[in-house]
Amino acid sequence: MSWWVAESEHTLSEEVPAPPGDVRDFYVDLDNIGLVHPLIVSVRATSRTETPEGYLQSYRVVDRIPLGPLTLRITYRARLHVRTDGEVTTEADQSPGVRLRGTVSFTPTEGGTRLTERIRIRAPRPLAPTTTREALKAHHEMLAGIRRHFESA
Repeated sequence: MSWWVAESEHTLSEEVPAPPGDVRDFYVDLDNIGLVHPLIVSVRATSRTETPEGYLQSYRVVDRIPLGPLTLRITYRARLHVRTDGEVTTEADQSPGVRLRGTVSFTPTEGGTRLTERIRIRAPRPLAPTTTREALKAHHEMLAGIRRHFESA
């Protein structure tokens, strides 16, 4: 890895009061995630490819990124690798050189599902602190939003 690129790994989780299959179905539809992710402005599916393990879904996403007193709109590509069951892997590639890779698991618990997201963030070193802070803040809120969605259902 180059000195110009910083990388960090993080694990976030939330207890969701619903069965794992329901939580997983909600999570893999990025239209739903647009409802609970605080940075997403819009989501548009661009392609879906069936794979031996499940499918690969690609999206065009528009985010609003806070940058001091400004808010920038960033358009990027996101992909979900959805296996027939089990973990879901995620990819989001933003300019300039920001990469988020994630693995999401849906573990049954007594009260529903433990939703766990392991995220690896790569960004140019000057952007890394802001990128990491805002991504973690948004993903914490997204997981809490998923919990609230099922609490109110």
